[in-house]
Amino acid sequence: MPKRILASALIATALPSLAAAEIIGEHVTYTVGDMEFEGYVATNTALETPRGTVLIVHDWDGMTEYEERRADMLAAAGYTAFAIDVYGAETDPQGVDDYRALSGALYGDRAAFRERLMGSIMAAADLPGATDDMVMMGYCFGGAAVLEAARAGADLDGFVSFHGGLPTPEGQDWSMANGAPVMFFHGSADPVSGIGDLGAVMAELNAAGVPHDAAIFGGARHSFTVYGSRDYDVEADQGSWSGLLEFLDDTL
Repeated sequence: MPKRILASALIATALPSLAAAEIIGEHVTYTVGDMEFEGYVATNTALETPRGTVLIVHDWDGMTEYEERRADMLAAAGYTAFAIDVYGAETDPQGVDDYRALSGALYGDRAAFRERLMGSIMAAADLPGATDDMVMMGYCFGGAAVLEAARAGADLDGFVSFHGGLPTPEGQDWSMANGAPVMFFHGSADPVSGIGDLGAVMAELNAAGVPHDAAIFGGARHSFTVYGSRDYDVEADQGSWSGLLEFLDDTL
């Protein structure tokens, strides 16, 4: 479903220092293989040294103002934020059929999915304000992408899934994970990837010796962070954002 800019009340809560900070956001293009991609980088020029770098993977509707606003919020909190693109600069998804086709193509070609994720990580390292310490986070489809990168052994310091697609694809496991912590923010009433899926992936992580944790929001459904959606839950949204900032503070 289409994303919308966050409610002003939420922004005021999440960004108490925004007015005093100098947040610079710009679109950047980069290449993975023979394809061009367009992401969005946000930096806080009021800081001499960023607290770390956070990569954001978009939902199935592609890069939108939602991811850009989240990047701005992270920049206000002191991080260099890079909202990456895994669909390609030439794509312009306009509805559910497009979203399903683009996300489904990557779910069906995990090698291409991983190539785009790894290429985006490499591009992030060359951005102004980028740091050696990086965490990847994502929403829904982006949460599934984060787990894909973790299983592929991406050399990052942490991975965060917000109401992501959780099942491990057939033929994959966590043996290549680099040992960085994996954090889940999930709703107990998510009808897309239910609480049983969360238990299963946490059991896999436990067996593989990968550190992990989860914050479960009782009654929250899928897309609980997406303002304007029927699933939006302000308490779960704010609680998960606070949890993210705590995770980043501990990890980066």
